This record gives sequence, structure tokens and C-alpha cells, in this order.
Amino acid sequence: MAGHRAGAEALRRTVEAAPQYGIGTLTVYAFSSDNWSRPREEVQGLMLLLQTHLARSVELSKEHGVRITVIGRRDRVPDAVRQAIEQAEAETEAQSNLHLRLAIDYSSRDMLLAAIQGAGSGLS
Repeated sequence: MAGHRAGAEALRRTVEAAPQYGIGTLTVYAFSSDNWSRPREEVQGLMLLLQTHLARSVELSKEHGVRITVIGRRDRVPDAVRQAIEQAEAETEAQSNLHLRLAIDYSSRDMLLAAIQGAGSGLS
């Protein structure tokens, strides 16, 4: 978990520096859908890390003008993480210096399949 915590700290520094380099949107994998296959204790630790960092990031994000949104599945994360996501998104929606998109339980393959399935049978 020490490496994951160090990664969260590195992300914080990156987010603070990004607008100075003209970066308007930053998308990062916070928890890949593949991470569910990690040991149960590690997954639990990652979920707790997400929850606590999202909660702590709200005030800092507002201070630095960072809008937080989450892409990916929310139906598989614990309720406390989902609530932290919703709160962070709601409280930072008016910010405009940087759009930070966190990919949580995200798989581009799943998103493509869902888009194709949603398009109907026009693709054969």
C-alpha cells in the first residue's frame, strides 16, 4: 500500500502543476477494472485510499480550481466510495482551471462493448 499512497501523492503534485503547463484535462487510472483480481486486502486498501483521498481532495480542488469527474463503473465500488465520488463531483463541478477525470473500475473494452450494444444491431 505504500506504493499506492506514494502514487496518490505524485498525482496530487501533478494535478497542482498541470494548469501551469497548459493542461486543461487530465485523465488518470485510479483503479482499473483489472485491479479486482488483486488480493482482497489490497483491493480493500485501494478502495479506502480512493475514499479518503476523494474526501480530502474536495477543498484542495476548489482552492486550485480543479473539477473532478469519474469515468467507469460505479455499481461495483463500495457505497462509501460511490458517495465520495458523488460529493467530489458535486462540490467541484463549477471549477474550471483543470478537469481531472479519474478512471475508476474502468475498462475501455467494456465501454466499447457497451457502446456497440447500445447502438443496436446496425453493426454486423
